[in-house]
Amino acid sequence: MAKLTRGSDFMSDRYRYDFRLCTYANGWAQLDTKQDAPYFGNWVNPTKLQLFSYCEGDTTLTECEDDADFINSVRECCEWHKERGYFIGIDADGEMRGRFEALGLGEYLHAA
Repeated sequence: MAKLTRGSDFMSDRYRYDFRLCTYANGWAQLDTKQDAPYFGNWVNPTKLQLFSYCEGDTTLTECEDDADFINSVRECCEWHKERGYFIGIDADGEMRGRFEALGLGEYLHAA
């Protein structure tokens, strides 16, 4: 079962995560939605098996136990956004794209 760590970062915005903490170089891919804004964003890391969300200063880090837990967590997150018409896709290419595909999550990736 995934471990959730909640926090706050009220003096920031999503770009701190986009360009410093949840970067592609650090193993993170953006989970793009129509809700993305300076106050909202989601990222997923298929190597560390983590999901991260920033929403109006609130942060949530989801640390999955194993591949199966990560797959379920990503699917649940993507499907929640899809049901509401928000989902766009996970932004990954190269080796990271291969990792998502190997996990059976290729349907959630942006088109190549």
